[in-house]
Formats: sequence, C-alpha cells, structure tokens
Amino acid sequence: MLGFLQKIGKSLQLPIAVLPAAGLMLRLGQDDLLGIPLLAQTGDFIFANLALIFAIGVAIGLSKDGHGSAALAGTIGYLVLTKGIEVINPDIKLSVLGGIIAGIIAGLLYNRFSEIKLPEWLAFFGGRRFVPIITAAVMLILSLAFGYLWGPVQEGINNVGVWLTEAGAAGVAIYGFLNRILIPVGLHQFINSLVWFVFGEYNGATGDLNRFFAGDPSAGFFMSGMFPIMMFGLPAAAAAMIMAAKKERRKAVSGLLIGVAFTSFLTGITEPIEFMFMFLSPLLYVIHAVLTGASMAIAQLLDIHLGFTFSAGAIDYVLNFNAPAAKNAWLLLVMGAVYAAIYFFLFYFLIKKLDLKTPGREDETDEEAISEPAAGGDKYAAMAAKYMAGLGGSDNLTEIDNCVTRLRLKVKDAGAIDEKALKQAGARGVIKLTKTDVQVIVGTDVEFVSNELKKLK
Repeated sequence: MLGFLQKIGKSLQLPIAVLPAAGLMLRLGQDDLLGIPLLAQTGDFIFANLALIFAIGVAIGLSKDGHGSAALAGTIGYLVLTKGIEVINPDIKLSVLGGIIAGIIAGLLYNRFSEIKLPEWLAFFGGRRFVPIITAAVMLILSLAFGYLWGPVQEGINNVGVWLTEAGAAGVAIYGFLNRILIPVGLHQFINSLVWFVFGEYNGATGDLNRFFAGDPSAGFFMSGMFPIMMFGLPAAAAAMIMAAKKERRKAVSGLLIGVAFTSFLTGITEPIEFMFMFLSPLLYVIHAVLTGASMAIAQLLDIHLGFTFSAGAIDYVLNFNAPAAKNAWLLLVMGAVYAAIYFFLFYFLIKKLDLKTPGREDETDEEAISEPAAGGDKYAAMAAKYMAGLGGSDNLTEIDNCVTRLRLKVKDAGAIDEKALKQAGARGVIKLTKTDVQVIVGTDVEFVSNELKKLK
C-alpha cells in the first residue's frame, strides 16, 4: 500500500510541474507588470482547467510506460465522471479531486488492459485502444456511485477544509509540520494536493494556491510560511554543515552544500539538503518540522499572504510579491533573517554536540573519495553505472522510476543494496521502505540518471 501511495504521490508531480508556466503567464500579463491580456488569460485558462490537467498527468504518471493512451483514457474518464455526476447531482463539485480520481483509475486500467487480446472480429479495439473504452465504462459506473453517495463525503472534506482554514495559526502550523514530516516516505503530496487545490472556494477556484492566483484576499496562508524555511532556514543549515565539517574536508564539501543551498534558495527544492540530516538525526529533522510549523503560524499571525506556483523559492517570491492577493510579503525577509540565524546556530550546535556524520564529518573509514564523472551525457552514464552496481546489479532491479529528486525503485531484494557505494556515487540518501521498495535521493538531475539506468536495465 505504501508503495502504491508513493506512486500516486509521484504522479501528482507531473501536472504540478505545469503550474510555474501558468503562474508566469498569469502574473506577467497583469496590469502591474507587462499588461498583456493574452498572457494573463492563457495563464488563467490553465488554472481554470487544472482538474483536466491532473486527470491527464496522473494517468500518465501511473501508467507503466507513459503512453499517450493513458492520457486519453484519463481525459475520457474525467469527462464521463464529471458529466455523469452533474446529471445526477449538480451540487457535487469534485474539482481537482475528480481529476486525480479519474487519472488514478485510468492509469490502473491502462496497466491492466493495455495488452489485452480480443477476438479477431474485435481485434481493432484490443490493446491500448481498449483502455479509453473500459475507462469510460468504469467511470460511468463510478459517476453513479459518486452522484448518489459522495454528498456526505464532500461535506466532510469541506468541514475539514473549513476547520483547517479557520483554525488560524494552529491550522497552518499543523499543516506545515505534516508537510515536512511526511517527506521521508514521500506522502506529503497528498496533504499538499488537498490544501493547495481542494480546500476553500473563491469565485469557482478551489484550494489555497488556486484561490491566491484568483485574487482571493484570504488565500496564501498555507504557502507564506514556507518562504523563510526554503529561502533562508535550510541554506543556513547547509552553511552550518560546512562550518561543522572537518577543516581538511571543508573545501571539498563546500561545493556540494553551496549548490544544494542555492537550489533551495532559488527554487524551493529542499530534499537534497533535508536528506543530508534526516536519517543521521531524527531529532534534528523533527525540530526542522516544528520550526516549519512555527514559521507557518508566525506568517499567519503577521497577516502575510504570498503564494507560489511550484515552491517557496526566490523566483516565486519575486514573481508574486505584488500579486493582487499578496500582502505584507516584505515581512518574510525579516522572518527569513531570524530563521537563518536560528537554523545556523541550532544545526551547528547539535551537529557538534551529537557528533552527527554530516558531509565532511564522516569517519576515516567512510571517507573514500567520490570520483568526478565526465561532463555531458557521459557524466550521467558513469553515474548510472555506479548506481547500478550499488543497487545490486540489473538483475535486482524490477522497476525504475523517478520524481523531482528521487529514484523510486522496485527491487527483488533491498538487502542486496550497498548504501555506502550509492553514497560514494553521489546519492544524498537511501530509503528502504520495504523489502522491495527503495528510494535513492539523487538531486534535481535525477531524471537523467533514471534514463541512463533504464538503458542499463
């Protein structure tokens, strides 16, 4: 079940990747920037059709080979589901949740029926052509179930959303804590999807992220507090790791840590830093999650409203600083300076006090040099070869997939994996979820490594 939920979490990231482009067009087209209606309206149109985009993206993400037939099935499934429900009960509005459900069903049906053989007189409709057909039939049945039974469930979801949004600082603090604490098992995307795309409604837009870009003055509370953490807190933690490294190794680890710190500051991608201390000290990671929740609560108490299309990095901060729903965004810089100091001194003290083996502090026996691969395409081929050896060889790998920063793998035996070899090859961390489900944290160039691994398989 955990492996299945992680696949869904990974598949959610494909449609989410569309949001930066939509947000960029929407913001640049506003009167306070370029004042180009074409840009503004096309960006807004993408946000207005997020449910359909999720249906397509999730179906592709869950399909075993990413074929376009899965995308077509997701589209058909969403259209049948929403229209069927509308006929039965117009008061039920699934919005993005409906797209996610349709995408999941379509992806699963594609994996089950994409190679089906039909009798010769029906052979034309066999294989991948059968998937949209069976998806339409299944979603028609589901539309009946949702139309008659979903009302109380929708009310329950709405009540949770109302409670979370009306709980003030406590509500956003709980979300911020869960957002970080669920990262090790890759399930944070579930709560993100509900908060960003489902909870709350403003002029037809649902979810904190959608409502922010629709101009809702009450939106942004579930995103604002992330900026001090991602732009300042975690980069300061990376600086603390550099200063805590052994003097003779400080220069060697600075390149790695400065790179991931800049990535966090600029884009809000934090996993490469977090996995450097996540398993070395669960206490330190829990403190990080608590500090995140506190940042969310403080931003809410200071009435700060700011949103992002992808993550809380400098790009989104600058882009959305003057958005119609933005308010008091400058205070995030003040919060960031305070959080940078807290993270630096707290991390430095605990790394030293607990003698954590963060980069540059490993024992002598673990300090084998990591050879630099060749540049260009050969770089990733060389990395993939080392990863393959550390993963126990091609015979041990059954499935290879990836998300933004992680390899998501199915293996025959997780015990055959050499974690030390993977880390020497450049991995930031290794998570053995079950005997067959493994994740390897690579970084933002994980897709290139994944592609090379598939060639070796």
